[in-house]
Amino acid sequence: MKRLGLDATDIRILGALQQHGPLSKSKLAEIANISATPCWARLDRLKAAGFIRGYHADIALERIADVTQVMVTVSLTHHRKADFDRFEDWVRRQDEITECVSTGGGMDYVMKTICPTLSAFQDLMQGMLNAELGVDRYMTYIATRVVKAGQPNIAKLAGSVPRDRTVRDPSEK
Repeated sequence: MKRLGLDATDIRILGALQQHGPLSKSKLAEIANISATPCWARLDRLKAAGFIRGYHADIALERIADVTQVMVTVSLTHHRKADFDRFEDWVRRQDEITECVSTGGGMDYVMKTICPTLSAFQDLMQGMLNAELGVDRYMTYIATRVVKAGQPNIAKLAGSVPRDRTVRDPSEK
């Protein structure tokens, strides 16, 4: 089975898309420092291999409305797969929870919530408790300002992994 390796050009393409979102064929090729046709072929291959999940806009929420951002740590009473699944299913249905990370250590989850008011946030937490998800305890941290938000530097990350990282060519069987 043929495997495709990520090289420096692939990393430049991914980095450009991460920084700028969708780009024209010519602009992406210019950034990647290759001609347009092979650049587009690489882009298609990267998409097919699952490296690109989608394109998103970075919206300035503070220009639209006042919001309350609260970070929440959650610990569950029991640690069975069914308990985690039930909690995670509930989280996925809550629009106010914009990020949720399962963690090891003292807490089971760290969540980022964005609500229109502190009262709306409290309603979210009450809903979590009322859903009987097996929450042992939760702690809240009201965000006063965002110091840094963004994406990791793909080129630096790729430089820290073994060079034999490969992906399967989806056209090959």
